[in-house]
Amino acid sequence: MRFMATDVAYAVGGQLSGKNAHLSGATFDSRSLAMGQLFVPIVAQRDGHDFIDDALARGAGAYLTSREPGRGTAIVVPDTVEALRKLGRWARESMQPRVQHRVVGITGSVGKTTTKDFAAAAIGSALKVAASSRSFNNDQGVPITLLNAPDDCEALVLEMGMRGHGEITRLTEVGLPRIGVVTAVAEAHSALLDNLDGIARAKGELIESLPSDGIAILNADDDRVLAMQARSSAPIITFGEAQTSTVRIVNVDLDSKAHATVHLATPWGNVSFRLPIAGRHSASNAAAAIAAAGACGVDIQGAGAAIESAQMSPNRMSVRTTSRGVTLIDDAYNANPKSMAAAFETLAALPAKRRFAFVGVMAELKTPELAHRAIAALARRHNIDLICVDTNLYGEESVSLQAAILRVGDFGEGDAVLIKGSRVAGLERLVEAFA
Repeated sequence: MRFMATDVAYAVGGQLSGKNAHLSGATFDSRSLAMGQLFVPIVAQRDGHDFIDDALARGAGAYLTSREPGRGTAIVVPDTVEALRKLGRWARESMQPRVQHRVVGITGSVGKTTTKDFAAAAIGSALKVAASSRSFNNDQGVPITLLNAPDDCEALVLEMGMRGHGEITRLTEVGLPRIGVVTAVAEAHSALLDNLDGIARAKGELIESLPSDGIAILNADDDRVLAMQARSSAPIITFGEAQTSTVRIVNVDLDSKAHATVHLATPWGNVSFRLPIAGRHSASNAAAAIAAAGACGVDIQGAGAAIESAQMSPNRMSVRTTSRGVTLIDDAYNANPKSMAAAFETLAALPAKRRFAFVGVMAELKTPELAHRAIAALARRHNIDLICVDTNLYGEESVSLQAAILRVGDFGEGDAVLIKGSRVAGLERLVEAFA
């Protein structure tokens, strides 16, 4: 999106310092800054203000600041994160009318990023779509997605995450979704919420935000998600294997790499397509994406074909064969009990002589020891050997990440290996070690 520094000052109620400037998009990471972008310093573990000079050297057109402005064009505000939220809302309201009814918000305890990737591909088969990059799903990521949307954008797909009550409401006040998708309610961030019902209340804030002329897309196979119908003033589309689903999963076929071919019955006709990532559970995410595409008026045959070649976010159920002949499942981006169980089922479905799982901690769980021990028991039932990295919660001997990396050479042809843990485990380094 192209805008002026004066637009920024107006939108956020800030004070312009320096000359007016033409801007194109925004970023909070000076390392990835493109010429002419607005730089937004975030104060977190590190203070982004320390990187303003670097951003200017890389071609930033202007920057927000809550400090005394230095050289260049600055917009002075009390709080840069709050200013970014205001600017994101302004960007959303400034978009062309053609976008208004095609803004899709996606949330859920599991599968939201995969569903976002599938939906962006499906809707993008017929419309110019902008979507959240990677997991840009918070107070910084959603506004940045809006500000970086192209001027000729025709649809938006916004991932919305949460770690507590009220967070999704805040994101919807920025992104103003007209179509809302809830993938699932499961034990994720349960340490920060009371229980599964508390998680459902927080996720359902997306559905409550939808206008009466919007569309709520709900998982018919998840009772807590389906119950969100009562919180919607908008019409409902459901998806899943339940016979009553609007978009119904009729059948799922798995190939030798555990990639699913999904067969759907929908109000817009039947469609079948192969998923670009592993796991039968991904069929539900694909059904949600097709529902979103149908709600946007996209031909579902083209949508299904586009999902087959969708560009997926990294470290999510990606299967490859290493140079040593190991079948490697890379699902290192995040983990909770439900997604861990789904990954184990995928690993168990692969043809292999031996099956191993390098597992890291599942973070932010209310009863972590109980949850981890249950996963260890599931691994035993599937005859999967666990290798626990930097955690004793599974009740098994733990090894350091460096020691796990040194074990990569122990695996070869006929072995299938899963790598999965929460972000704090940093298991992407182990993925990289499997050449």
